[in-house]
Amino acid sequence: MKIAVVGAGAIGGYVGGWLAAAGEDVTFIARGANLDAIRRDGMRVVGEDGSLVCAHAAAHEKMRDAGPQDFVILAVKAHQVAAVAEDLAALCDDRTAIVTMQNGIPWWYFYKHGGEYENSRVRSADPDGSIARHIDASRVIGSVVYPAAVLESPGLVRVIEGKRFTLGEPDGSSSERAQAIADALTRAGFKAPVISDIRSEIWLKLWGNLSFNPISALTHATLAGLLRFPLTRQLSIEMMREAEAVANKFGVTFRVGIDKRIAGAERVGEHKTSMLQDVESGRPLEIEALIGSVVELGRLTNTQTPHIDVVYALVTLLAKELAAHNGKLSIAQSVPTSSRAQPALAP
Repeated sequence: MKIAVVGAGAIGGYVGGWLAAAGEDVTFIARGANLDAIRRDGMRVVGEDGSLVCAHAAAHEKMRDAGPQDFVILAVKAHQVAAVAEDLAALCDDRTAIVTMQNGIPWWYFYKHGGEYENSRVRSADPDGSIARHIDASRVIGSVVYPAAVLESPGLVRVIEGKRFTLGEPDGSSSERAQAIADALTRAGFKAPVISDIRSEIWLKLWGNLSFNPISALTHATLAGLLRFPLTRQLSIEMMREAEAVANKFGVTFRVGIDKRIAGAERVGEHKTSMLQDVESGRPLEIEALIGSVVELGRLTNTQTPHIDVVYALVTLLAKELAAHNGKLSIAQSVPTSSRAQPALAP
């Protein structure tokens, strides 16, 4: 099975590395130092238990150099999809399926949705409609990513926690192609169930992302830190309640409660969310798909989202200021006064 991984970052590297190690014909689409490292040393993945998988696989900068694939794992962040959408055609023939691994409400959300919102556009995810023009939604297999991982250095991924990637067709059908990629992921060591209601799973993951990510980006707290502090824990709860009210308007139900969702995130421990990592590294923030989309869908359904609105405004301004100054922010440990160099005394 030929599988291209577009976006060889933390999640793409993790998935592609394990698939390649399991014997799948994997090609990474990467660039810069990451591309060089993969070509030189393979994609290296350090698991939760500290074990190292080193998978040698093809790696290209240009998609046209890889040729048509059976599956494309689209592992770039939501705000990066538009930049690669047109070039994805080079990886596709008539049968190619695209597995979307973005957080948040995806651009294809209302494809095969049914009801009054069928084929509505999610402007937060696809502002100018260019993604929908370049990617045929019929190719899409939805996926929800639960693992936490970091790209420690070019070509080296460290897994923090998790092996679950839930899959589902937008129309809820049980398809051969969804089962085929699920089987490949399972052989590689992942948990990859195919479910009939992928949108409910998208909301379940988003439930935490829309609160934990921006709160951590604004406060520089880890998951455990922000959830063990009563005020930010309560803020997370209020934002999740508002999101649930929006989701319910689309017929979405949550298979777990807020308390269980928060407890699961708290167990991850002192982990920096992806948005906090982006703040510290000076990378663009994944705001619209995670937060702006919920604000947008709240307006679409006449649902009030006051807590989400405030956090959305603050984190959007933070992103604007970081971009304007080409900056990044992190909290550094201060040097104790006693250890600082003391001025010399005059004789």
